[in-house]
Formats: sequence, C-alpha cells, structure tokens
Amino acid sequence: MGRRTIGKRGRYGAAAMAMLLVAGLLPMPASSQSRQVPESRQQITLSFAPIATRAAASVVNVYGSRVEKQAPNPFMDDPFFRRFFGDGGFGVPRERVQRSLGSGVIVDVSGLVVTNNHVIENMSEVKVAFADKREMDAEILLRDPRTDLAVLKLKGAKAPAALELADADQVQIGDLVLAIGNPFGVGQTVTQGIVSALARTQVGVSDAQSFIQTDAAINPGNSGGALVDMEGRLIGINTAIFSRSGGNQGIGFAIPSGMVRLVVDSAKAGVNMVRRPWFGARLQALTADVADGLGLDRPAGSVVVSLVEGGPAAEGGLKRSDVILAVDGVTVDDPEAFGYRFATRPLGGTTTLTVLRGGKRVSVPVKLQSAPETRPREAVKLSGRSPLSGATLLNLSPAVAEELALEAGSDGVVVGEVSEGSTAARIGFQKGDIIMALNGERMKSSRDVEAAFRERKRAWEVTISRGGQTITSVFPG
Repeated sequence: MGRRTIGKRGRYGAAAMAMLLVAGLLPMPASSQSRQVPESRQQITLSFAPIATRAAASVVNVYGSRVEKQAPNPFMDDPFFRRFFGDGGFGVPRERVQRSLGSGVIVDVSGLVVTNNHVIENMSEVKVAFADKREMDAEILLRDPRTDLAVLKLKGAKAPAALELADADQVQIGDLVLAIGNPFGVGQTVTQGIVSALARTQVGVSDAQSFIQTDAAINPGNSGGALVDMEGRLIGINTAIFSRSGGNQGIGFAIPSGMVRLVVDSAKAGVNMVRRPWFGARLQALTADVADGLGLDRPAGSVVVSLVEGGPAAEGGLKRSDVILAVDGVTVDDPEAFGYRFATRPLGGTTTLTVLRGGKRVSVPVKLQSAPETRPREAVKLSGRSPLSGATLLNLSPAVAEELALEAGSDGVVVGEVSEGSTAARIGFQKGDIIMALNGERMKSSRDVEAAFRERKRAWEVTISRGGQTITSVFPG
C-alpha cells in the first residue's frame, strides 16, 4: 500500500504515530466570499456531490514500481554447492518488484500532476489511473524531499481537467473541506470535515512546516491526495496523520497550496529542483523568558542568531538579536513558520520583515534572490577501502547548503548522495553530513578528502556535523 510512518512521542502520546499517506486530488484557488454560520437545517448543504463530481476528474491514483536485483547466494561460489544445485539454482540473482501506491492531483491541463515525494521516491516507472479506469504512463519532472512534493508529467496526452490552486492564506479555521484520495487502495474516496487548525509547525514530516490540520477522514493511501474547499479548489495536499492505530483518528495534515504552487512553478520553469529565495541567517525560537523581557505578551517570533556576510538578510539591514515578528504583515510565530512564509515569496522582488529591535518595531526589506554558487561543487564519488566509499562529496556553498536544508553559513565538505548498499550507507553516513575532519585534519574541499583516503592508514577517525551535533567515529583502514 506504500505507506511510511514517523514516530511521535511526548505530548502526542508514546504510541502516537505521524503516518505518511498515499492518495490524491488537486484543488483550486479559494474565494474571498463572506462566510456565514448556518442558522437552520435548511441552510446547511445536504450534499457535496457537485463539488466532489467536479474535483474527481482531476484526482488520480499514482502507482510506482522498480525492479530490485537481490544478490546471489554467496555459497554458490563454492564448487561443492554448484555440483548439487547447478548454475541455475538459488545462486542466480533474483529480481524483486517494489511497488508504491498513492494519489495525485492534476494541476494543469498540459498534464502536470502533483503528488507526495514519498509516493514515487526511488521508483523507476510511474503510472497514473483516472477515475474512469484509464491508465497512463508519467515521467517525474521534479522531486523535492524537503517539502515531500513531486511533480509528474503525463506522457502522450493532455489531462481531461485540472484543479485550480486556492489561496491558502484565505482559509480559516472552521471552513468546510473535502479530502479526496485512495485510502488503502480501495479506490477514489471522498470524506468531509473542517479545517481544525492552521500553520501547524511541529508535524515533523517535511520542512514545509506550516500544515493545515483537518478532521476529514484521512488514511494510509491518501498521500498526495487533495484537500479542497467548498468551491472545489485545492487548498492542500494530504500528507500525514497522527494516529495510535495506524488509521484515521481525526488529526490529518495537508501541505498548503502556497507551497504546492512554488513546486509547480519550478517544474514549469524547466528546472529539476525547487527555486527558493535565500535568506542568509540562522534563527531560533523565542523563549517565554526572553519574550517577557522584551515586553511581548507571548513567546511568538524568531531570534536572529547569526548572519551570512553579504547575504540578503545582512544586506537588508537585519542584525543579530533582532526578533522577526511578521513577513509582509503576516505573523510568524517560530522559525518553521517563518521558513514557510519566506520560501513561498516570489523570487525577484522584495519582502518586508517586521522586526523588534531595542524595544521598537522596525521594517526591514529583504531581497528575494537565489542562493549563489560561491565555489565549484567538485562532486567526488569515493570508492575503495574507505568508510565513505559510495558517498558523493560536494564543496559547500550557499546554493548547496540551501538545497540540502543546512544551516546558513555552513562551509567545508558535505555528503551530497549515498549509494544504496555502499559501505558509507551500511555505516550510516547520510546525505547532508558535513565532513569536518579526517584523523584530526580539517577538510576544506572534496578533493582534500579524496586525496586523504588515497593514503593507507591503520584507522580513520572521521568527524562530521549532523543537525548541529558533532559526531566522531573511528573505522579500520
């Protein structure tokens, strides 16, 4: 059924899980018409059929597959075993087909389909199935693990219909919504609920980190499905749930249409990665004690901890210890909410930050520009007798740091990819690990690391930085 789970503990309960779903639908932009509370049963909509019927044509099932070759039995290198089992026995490499199942939303009649990245991750073939049972091959245009979104393109035909992206900023708590997807692979299913909360930032699924929460029934298989408003417009892509049982318990999360639009626009521009504005500063959440000392009524905001020299934040006049309260007039309560709001601003313009500085509120303009490549990447894939064999290393620059979601100002050498089944993968090295030193010597470039591993050593002491923590391990040479 193609599902992933993310453990959630603490305030959500030791047994709670955040579960990535698989399914799909795509909505359209939300309207600005006034909302009215129904005063009688006659004023309540008794059927969502017109909305569901209109949206269903734009929701598809997404199927992914790839063939994995399993290693032959090592005993087949022994003549004794080959004598009894022959060349065609259990030592012959076998093939295993891995499949995933989810949903997708057609967002453009040219054939663009949005789904979750985890639905098609590592898949070599992708197909989509329409509500009328027709199937069509699709190619992957863009994958973005940071947002857990991906864009597909239907091969050889245009889409019959497309959902319009709503303005998620117009969504309000209490709005009626429909969730459309393919739960448990049973087929296209529509459920109804309300918007339970907005700007949820502690879901832990991706760095979209400003989820719409809904109580509409969402289950495994709904990943990539649509959350639509009462005009049939897409307000979010259903992505995760919190659950003790693995099924729906009324707490589901959708990536807002603002982030969906950013990913789709990048795909339309013909690039294979999402184009985000670069901020060039590191932030941390405002604590209750600091907020009280600043005279704020609640701990809402982000403190500037450090700035990248020459970056947009520094050039715009932002300073250390500034507290960012809003982006273009929209309140941002923490660094995650700021990251979403800033990332979805259009490149090429300027955004205005509301900042608390010295007890006064000031406006700081920040240019929206891409992170620069300040040095060549010099991609090096290591091999041979090395604990990092199978890892591809890159020289860090603002552009590389932005792509890998690393902290602003990171420098040195970073792991860009780790080949499946390689020595580096088996040891546990991960994409985004920063190689700080080998045997106590600082590594400044990918070529430095490559040259160091050419030497024969009895042991290798490898120091890396991961998620702000320094880790040192020793491996045999």
